[in-house]
Amino acid sequence: MKTFDLPPSYVVVAFLSQRAGDDPEYGVMAQRMLTLAAEQPGFIGVESVRDAQGLGITLSYWTDRKAAADWGRQPEHREAQRLGRERWYLWYRTRVWDVVAGRDTVTPHEPLPAQE
Repeated sequence: MKTFDLPPSYVVVAFLSQRAGDDPEYGVMAQRMLTLAAEQPGFIGVESVRDAQGLGITLSYWTDRKAAADWGRQPEHREAQRLGRERWYLWYRTRVWDVVAGRDTVTPHEPLPAQE
């Protein structure tokens, strides 16, 4: 669940990827990129998930396209991109979306029944 507020309009950079294996340096770099992204002008927030097979989706939120593009060109981020291509990903896909409206909905759920 996100812990940041989104403005009425913003830009989303979607990064979908398939990890190539388990490299301990990946986690260090991923954490550094989260920290560094948060320091960039125009950064709003990030959400990320990865399944047990290594398929991941990261959504980063930016105030505008320029902020998102500047992040893509940030020197440390460029190095992380290079290492991703060479070592960490079997494939990846990037998409950029202009969001003009959004809605968050919280729905109450009944607890799951106890298993016997």
